[in-house]
Amino acid sequence: MPSDAVKVRGVGPRDGFQNEPEMIRTPDKVRLVEMLARTGVRRLEVTSFVRADVIPQLADAEKVLASAEIPDDVAVSALVPNQKGLERALAQRGRFSEVNLFLSASETHNRENVNRSVEESLQGIERTVARAREVGLRCEGVISVSFGCPYEGEVKPSRVFSIAERLRDAGCEEIAFGDTTGMANPAQVKEFFSAADDRAPGAELTAHFHNTRGQGLANVLAALEAGVRSLESSFGGLGGCPVPRGATGNIATEDLVSMLHEMGYETGIDLERLLDCAREAQRVLGRPPGSHVLTAGPVNWRR
Repeated sequence: MPSDAVKVRGVGPRDGFQNEPEMIRTPDKVRLVEMLARTGVRRLEVTSFVRADVIPQLADAEKVLASAEIPDDVAVSALVPNQKGLERALAQRGRFSEVNLFLSASETHNRENVNRSVEESLQGIERTVARAREVGLRCEGVISVSFGCPYEGEVKPSRVFSIAERLRDAGCEEIAFGDTTGMANPAQVKEFFSAADDRAPGAELTAHFHNTRGQGLANVLAALEAGVRSLESSFGGLGGCPVPRGATGNIATEDLVSMLHEMGYETGIDLERLLDCAREAQRVLGRPPGSHVLTAGPVNWRR
């Protein structure tokens, strides 16, 4: 049985909430963030400084970040779409230590998502990372549709790795590879991450899987077998990609943590507290989230 430590970043307050059709009250967001921050998770993506007309759900980014009481040992990150978003975030400078910056691996998805070419996005990220590093922030570069694009189909790993190299050279200490619309399969994931280290040495490699086609946890296992020890997930399995339709949520953090603990991995996360968060999210949203462990309960071999 493996005894490795695995780092889990909770992205529910940003990636999870942004796809919810009904507006979530700011006090509810703050309460859920605070609950998550006390589960033992050591990395938490709290919000995004996108334009309010693009994602109205996250228009209260400043209020959430300013209001949430988060323990000092939790690394708080915010997603910034560009330099303007970063400058807006810096008004809350003492409330976070990391920024996440994103682009897509395919031209069509990038155009649909941010109305830019991949090269235009890369140049913008390079400028934004330089500014973020200047003020002492840690940077994560996120590459969406790394394992397949719903518009273009196959995305060659060599293309993804070349983008990862640009992000690393720009100053990103961490590179996240996103299966944004759930197109990856375990064999593909294992082969991808087995090669990724050689193409982006020196950067922390993170896997970000969605469960659109029910293969999220299988892909996690494949990534673990390839040496990945940094994962992203959303409590309750909330989330999804705004484009295209049908791109459902992230893997559920409680399902991920339950599986990791059963396999002997250490996360530092209290599963029962995590389930409390998912139950509170269910109450706030008025519907059951897409979490198996919340429905079935944790495995208890003593029964």
